[in-house]
Amino acid sequence: MGKQPSEVKCNITTIGGGTGTFNVLSGLGKNRHLNLAAIVTVADSGGSTGELRDEFGILPPGDVRRAIVALAEDTEVVRRLFEYRFKEGRRIAGHTIGNLLLTALTDIMGDFERGIEELSEMFSVHGKVIPVTLDNVSLGVTLENGERILGETDIDVPKHDGNVPIRDAFLLGGGQLNPRAKEAIENSDYVIVGPGDLYTSIVPNLLCGGMVDALRSSPAKIIYVCNIMTKHGETDGFAVEDFVRVLEQYLGEGTIDYLLVNNGELRASLVRKYEQEGKAPVRLRDGPALLRKGIKLVERDFTSETDYIRHDPRKLARTIEDFASGWIR
Repeated sequence: MGKQPSEVKCNITTIGGGTGTFNVLSGLGKNRHLNLAAIVTVADSGGSTGELRDEFGILPPGDVRRAIVALAEDTEVVRRLFEYRFKEGRRIAGHTIGNLLLTALTDIMGDFERGIEELSEMFSVHGKVIPVTLDNVSLGVTLENGERILGETDIDVPKHDGNVPIRDAFLLGGGQLNPRAKEAIENSDYVIVGPGDLYTSIVPNLLCGGMVDALRSSPAKIIYVCNIMTKHGETDGFAVEDFVRVLEQYLGEGTIDYLLVNNGELRASLVRKYEQEGKAPVRLRDGPALLRKGIKLVERDFTSETDYIRHDPRKLARTIEDFASGWIR
């Protein structure tokens, strides 16, 4: 006899990086009815990640580390260990243990992906963590005034005039889609894109050669989780529709099936705090226009009740689980 419907696992793949992907994965990681795969960007070039990348020639470990932490069996203990950052020591000051472990395992196993697999097994990771490409890529953007900014860290924290909008993004150093990432997308029921910094966590994945074809040919439904706040230097003044416009610049129209948008109330004191950093709430201007494009809107309260404006992992997970169980169609 075949499996009963309740026993059939749903295949979910996430695409992104940073805190956004961590929140999605940490919410879903305890659900054993889901087969999870996390495709993460390897364009990071700052901090501990950048130093290890330059010194040892490995792919950036930072976003991979966060995904492993999110999916580990004992997330809190692993998080405290992996995120522990040495404050002293001439050679190791500023480095996290998680980055050093992944660097060491890459050297021992002779391969970055095998290092990830070994680390995942050591910490009972529920799911697969997959670098989007195995090429040593660098991220660049072209601003509306024609200026080119090279390096993820200088895009993330702009040293240029951050008020000048980004026209487009590009990769240097190749960037062919990892075959394991392609396989995960092809076998997915749902692909979750975002949330995360648009040009430094999301778009670098979409720029990889073969990614767009994989997403467009996959039977999976594509769900985009829109950010709650804008980010200075990347998405100043953006509404929900602007995030979709940029994604469609790389994916083409008709690729996004569902759009998750926060409609929860944001605390005024927190909004004022974020405004000092040049950030503002992302608003929905014209929902019917998105519906006419064939994108189904799912508006819910996704806000965290912490002192940060970000997506709550459990609220996100409950919504994605509603897709997996067939409640949302």
